[in-house]
Amino acid sequence: MRHLGIDFGSKRVGLALSDENGMLAFPQSILQNDLTLVEHITTLCRDAHVGEIVIGESLDSSGRPNPIMQDVKAFAVKIGKATGLPIVFQKEYMTSLEARRPIDGKKALVARKEKIEQTLAADAKAAALILQRYLDKVHFD
Repeated sequence: MRHLGIDFGSKRVGLALSDENGMLAFPQSILQNDLTLVEHITTLCRDAHVGEIVIGESLDSSGRPNPIMQDVKAFAVKIGKATGLPIVFQKEYMTSLEARRPIDGKKALVARKEKIEQTLAADAKAAALILQRYLDKVHFD
């Protein structure tokens, strides 16, 4: 079964898909958080044969919901109704920061355009980190 990972943001939403065995997560795309969001995700779920949706649960360092969690929960209800798929939450603590870290760890000067592209790609990477944490928990805990 394939899983869809979602890193919900007020402006952009990062998406990740698992492999067909539900073992590995891969960054998939970034969507604008607009009126077409639910439609795009519903189409992706149908086309990719997704069986479950994993949404990042935004908590602060004390484990309390961040202000965006109200929007995340409302989104989860909408996407659940639109797709008919089960929705699960996975703590996303520090995934955005981790996703924006350069892979090689070197501090290099990056052109403005490249920096914007990296920031956008980080949204999909954060979704993949959320999804991978969930898959690891399901398979290895």
